[in-house]
Amino acid sequence: MPKIRNVSFDCADPYALARFWAEVMHTQLDSDHQPDDEETAIQPPDGPALYFQRVPEPKSVKNRVHVCLTPEIRRDAEVERILGLGATLVADHRRPDGLGWAVLADPEGNEFCVLRSEEERAAA
Repeated sequence: MPKIRNVSFDCADPYALARFWAEVMHTQLDSDHQPDDEETAIQPPDGPALYFQRVPEPKSVKNRVHVCLTPEIRRDAEVERILGLGATLVADHRRPDGLGWAVLADPEGNEFCVLRSEEERAAA
């Protein structure tokens, strides 16, 4: 059975975007990577690597593939933490009963979702 090696992000600034995602994923950017690198990657502890490659064109449409995150803390607290790192809220699908998700965008506009934590799912 194949396994996913990495999820790739086209971007204008691989180093800056990798630093953002390293903060989101509570991991470190490898010290071998430099701000002028054409590509860089991070390896979250649980999951495939996130790979960032410089491309000349800006993002212009909605992502066809995106990352969904299940946080260790409550979903709403995680959304606020990631917004504080520089993400923007794209769409809020959270419901008053606690179900739903939030769609965020990283600093280069790549959308991703923040779902409920495992604890929140178990309590429902």
